[in-house]
Amino acid sequence: MFLNKFLNVFLIMRDSNPSVSLVMPAYNEEQRIMKVMPNYYSFLKNNFSDFEFIIVCNNCSDKTPEIVEKFSRKDKRIIFMNIPRKIGKGGAVIEGFKKASKDLIGFTDADSSTSPEQFCKLLAPIVEKNFDAAVASRALKESIVPKKSIVRVILGRFFSVLVKVLFGLKINDTQCGAKLFRKKPLKGILSSLKITGWEFDVEVLWKLSKNGFSIAEVPITWSDAAGTKLNPVSDSFRMFAGLLKLRFS
Repeated sequence: MFLNKFLNVFLIMRDSNPSVSLVMPAYNEEQRIMKVMPNYYSFLKNNFSDFEFIIVCNNCSDKTPEIVEKFSRKDKRIIFMNIPRKIGKGGAVIEGFKKASKDLIGFTDADSSTSPEQFCKLLAPIVEKNFDAAVASRALKESIVPKKSIVRVILGRFFSVLVKVLFGLKINDTQCGAKLFRKKPLKGILSSLKITGWEFDVEVLWKLSKNGFSIAEVPITWSDAAGTKLNPVSDSFRMFAGLLKLRFS
């Protein structure tokens, strides 16, 4: 069954052949980005005739910008952006969104938690079912994810409930680092975005939903990559505070 679904996605890409902009934010990723970039680049090159791969380095203190800049020389469709000042993960993704020009615009994390093949699943709801956005979800029963610590489970569930109560979003996992949008709806809300931290996903989805755009939640196979920059406790409380500020400011 999995093979059939996987083949269906590739048939959708072959028949519709949408143009795609993929944004990848990168903060001090010198240890793993040289493996992730070629993987996604090959996937885009082999499956889309019209694409751009936008890698946004932000506030890096290691060699990530040099690695990305060198990699970008191999193809003009690889776009290197370097923002030395700290603007957060959300800020980096938003800057990439502003640069993006294709029909479909998405982003994925630089930690390889979501493989290109899994990201590809986001195409089907948009291209085949006419959704305006698709988000990868670790919370659906069909998803395959590693076992989490009890602390991360509790914080994750609390965050999900808070998002549903405050914003009315019927999405079980707003934070998975793989999302895809139609260009027009996304570009229409960019100038209104205020959040640049980890919780920026919620604002994007909330404002799309408020404007009447449809969002599909897609089950995926997700790996818990080592070396995450997110502290499950301190960053969670910072995200909670950010959500309250967003909702009531």
